[in-house]
Amino acid sequence: MWSAEPDGSVAARVLETLAGRGQTLATAESLTGGLLAARITDVPGASRSFVGGVVSYATRVKVSLLGVPPEVVQEHGVVSEQCALAMARGVRDRLDAMWGLATTGVAGPDEQEGRAVGTVWVAIAGPSGATARLLALGGDRAAIRQASCVAVLEILAHELRD
Repeated sequence: MWSAEPDGSVAARVLETLAGRGQTLATAESLTGGLLAARITDVPGASRSFVGGVVSYATRVKVSLLGVPPEVVQEHGVVSEQCALAMARGVRDRLDAMWGLATTGVAGPDEQEGRAVGTVWVAIAGPSGATARLLALGGDRAAIRQASCVAVLEILAHELRD
């Protein structure tokens, strides 16, 4: 369903809309390891809306920097809807942005927390609340990471259209 767009058009559309509205964006990444922020900052003029991001690869960083409740990690794991939502809300609050995006999941090569490679949760948090989506992605590690970035940007683009 989701495919990487090498020209970055999804990121460009999102940034153009955000800049036109005077809105800001922050990212919280786990499996994408900074790839989402790089994809965003590849767009000229990204600094008009993008304030920054947190690469929270380790669970302790999700808890300490993003404010993911330890109970969420214990009860649901880091590859969960609850964790993705907490990450998106946390980065939005901590970086004082209007929108927060989050990616967490399993890029491989091995399963994690009993979840298969390609299981990814992406989330957005904005002025009217937060939403998360479960993705079941195929391909190798690079393809899963790229598709995760496109997916969360597409969800934000859809939200901005509404």
